[in-house]
Amino acid sequence: MEYHHIKVEVKDAVQVITLSRPEVLNSFNLPMARELQDALGVAAADDAIRAVLLTGEGRGFCAGQDLAAVTFEDSKPNPDVGEIVRSQYNPIIRAIRRLEKPVVCAVNGVAAGAGANIAFACDLVFASTEASFIQSFCRIGLIPDSGGTFLLPRLVGLSRASGLALLGGKVGATQAKDWGLIWETCEPATLMPRALEVATSLATQPTKGFGLTKQAFNESLINDLDAQLDLEADLQAEAGRTHDFSEGVAAFRAKRPPVFRGQ
Repeated sequence: MEYHHIKVEVKDAVQVITLSRPEVLNSFNLPMARELQDALGVAAADDAIRAVLLTGEGRGFCAGQDLAAVTFEDSKPNPDVGEIVRSQYNPIIRAIRRLEKPVVCAVNGVAAGAGANIAFACDLVFASTEASFIQSFCRIGLIPDSGGTFLLPRLVGLSRASGLALLGGKVGATQAKDWGLIWETCEPATLMPRALEVATSLATQPTKGFGLTKQAFNESLINDLDAQLDLEADLQAEAGRTHDFSEGVAAFRAKRPPVFRGQ
């Protein structure tokens, strides 16, 4: 697919995806959503890509849905917002969570609505000290989508999730880190170098093990303890059959750095 609304490049086994509609704070229209879905699919299929870094161009990360891209006519019913969620955002969240590789997010500015929840779906979120997160859905009579009602209570608890969703207030990067919404804050000039440094490091690590870890975390959100213990044993058995487990043990015994292949 040819990309017009995102930019994609691969650096040292890291696929860097930049949302690129800066004139509208990288808000989504259908073409941009399709392009991001495609890029994530490429990352999943290409063994040479071992980590993904997602960021935004300009002064914002992503302002959510571009309402100007949705047709409203006074004489007709409102557009089917549920279908927009099904076709644009749900595939993105599923792709991020199911991707058997780490997904790092560098939030360079405002992350609102679906933009915030796409960030929260990533494995590690770095944010500029100038970034902010807003559950803006309540301002237009909608509910948090893009996994928001699933992720937020699990990240910050029901009370804070309710406050975010019902009040629609802005949460700065420092508060987001204190609440456990993100991993790390950075000065604006160091955000991308830091996020890329971490993503590049992750791309040299046991990718298969990371994928199994993500699978275990995903299942833990719905499993009881017994089911999770059984799953851990099954996934550990699978991890124990990988090249990287053998390499890790051999390197430990030889007192040398391991050379992981992601297999």
